[in-house]
Amino acid sequence: MRRAFAERTSTLKDIGRMAGETTVLMETRRADYLRLDARSILNRCSSERMPFAWTVNPYRGCEFGCRYCYARYTHEFLGLTRPVDFEEKIYFKRDAAETLERELASGRLRGASIALGTATDPYQPAERRFRVTRGLLAVMARTDGLRLSVTTKSDLVTRDIDLLQRIALRNAVHVNLTVTTPDRGLARLLELRAPTPDLRLTTVRTLRKAGLAAGVTVAPVLPDITDTPANLEAVIAAAREHGATHLFWSVLFLKPSARSVFFPFLARYAPHLAERYALRFRRSAFLCRAYTDRIARLIDDLKRQYGFPDRPPFEMPALGREAETGDPQPPLFPPDTGRATAARTSPGIGASLCRSKVDTAQPEPMRYSNATPQGAGFSGAARGPSLRMAGGSPTNSGPGASSGGATGDVRPVAPGGIPACRGA
Repeated sequence: MRRAFAERTSTLKDIGRMAGETTVLMETRRADYLRLDARSILNRCSSERMPFAWTVNPYRGCEFGCRYCYARYTHEFLGLTRPVDFEEKIYFKRDAAETLERELASGRLRGASIALGTATDPYQPAERRFRVTRGLLAVMARTDGLRLSVTTKSDLVTRDIDLLQRIALRNAVHVNLTVTTPDRGLARLLELRAPTPDLRLTTVRTLRKAGLAAGVTVAPVLPDITDTPANLEAVIAAAREHGATHLFWSVLFLKPSARSVFFPFLARYAPHLAERYALRFRRSAFLCRAYTDRIARLIDDLKRQYGFPDRPPFEMPALGREAETGDPQPPLFPPDTGRATAARTSPGIGASLCRSKVDTAQPEPMRYSNATPQGAGFSGAARGPSLRMAGGSPTNSGPGASSGGATGDVRPVAPGGIPACRGA
């Protein structure tokens, strides 16, 4: 144990040193791009809880700027402590394809499962410039016996259909498109620069038409925001409509670095939720078991209703807790762990950022503050969607983006029917 800790500490120090020695190769209005030398591109998952053995992250940092992103803390290992550094300082891994080819050459990974894009999106805007992900896929296309999972929010993955098809001839491969809500306005609030949900769902259909296994990851499920039965059913129904072969999900967890971004976001856009979240996450980064069990029952019921298998014939993208890896970028998405037999549950707490008109059981209407973050493009700004409340229901307009549980004691049920954790 001490040896493993010492090796991990040494690795983190090396990463920080290399990051400090790098130079900015390109500057844009939104981000600086820097090159990072990587001694290894494959990160070993030593935890037995992981459903795969290896992870690959072509980039460090992510321009999509999702408010809830857990991986912001990984930039701290690079000596970057501002939360926005994660989306403004993007590191791409130098000679990643050549490094991967060396690591796969021995054949020792034949039959191993590899998850691509567990901490940062492999198809974020930087990929258009640097094509690191495509280079990695080209190497995998010359390999056999791998089990590959690709997770992204971007329709840019369709650019690489040719390579994914070649990989599928000699390996097992599936692609996961993350969709938290089908509502374009809400998605733009939560996932500032990511492609819109309709583009992601269309991507699922395009991949399926190309003969590839492609599904939807509903992650993270956000309490009081995206966890209503109406929203979850809308996502799952859309996944089925677009031909998804499988569906994964996970609930939100907030480490301190993620909390430092998400809590101010709530305070600005939904201040009435801020105190509720502070209580939920007061003692732990993870939501209580009562909450995750309720979501498990709801999603299990919806999956059966729309004909999704309980267990797809391949690994899940990741587990909910952080992996013990040689690289400080743990996996992102938990597996579909629900084992529910009950019928669909009733809606939870009423507040949600964009409540569906059909979700009439919600007792509390959503309220927005008038504050608008600079550059977000909401409510009268020059670009982006606008969200307006009319009779308690939102209307959305504006252009879409292009590609570019811990266990817990349960106390009495809170208002709206959602179990609450003691002290959270």
